[in-house]
Amino acid sequence: MGMLLGLDSRLLYTGLVALVAAGRLFELRIAARNRERLLARGGVEAAPGHYPSMVLLHSAFLTACPLEVWLLKRPFRPSLAAAMLALLLLAVALRWWVIRTLDGRWTTRIVILPGAPPVTGGPYRWIRHPNYFAVCLEIAALPLIHSAWLTAVGFSLLNALMLRVRIRAEERALAAATSYGEVFATTPRWIPGAR
Repeated sequence: MGMLLGLDSRLLYTGLVALVAAGRLFELRIAARNRERLLARGGVEAAPGHYPSMVLLHSAFLTACPLEVWLLKRPFRPSLAAAMLALLLLAVALRWWVIRTLDGRWTTRIVILPGAPPVTGGPYRWIRHPNYFAVCLEIAALPLIHSAWLTAVGFSLLNALMLRVRIRAEERALAAATSYGEVFATTPRWIPGAR
């Protein structure tokens, strides 16, 4: 097994996953606070039915990352780890840019404030769903920091299925209650410059 600073790389990796999980818990606190404030201002929650499945998916993902590394004895490859750690940090930075841009409107649930203008600043200038793009990067990168390729591939596919449901529900709710459809008519969903 790989050794870093005299420690088993699997221990360091497990610590990294725990740090990511702690970050998610912190984000959930922000999301819950924002949700309550939005609902108090007349916000409406849309399509809550898929939310428990999304929570289960993300919880299972964070569990699967170290399990695959420990149980299947995945090797630590420094060059792959460095590239994937950089991608993970990019994903985290993008998510925090989204949270900051949406300010009090960022939640992990779909909560629409009827009549509120869509947010078009920050990363929303280039794509409609930068937060989901960040999640996709994270789900691919975090497992590959320690060569957990089964987790990376499997959860990327499951996340794609979840996002298919989530994005349709979110866009439908936004279009029904705001000018989202008009404002983002020419903005690509995922890749800047693509139509």
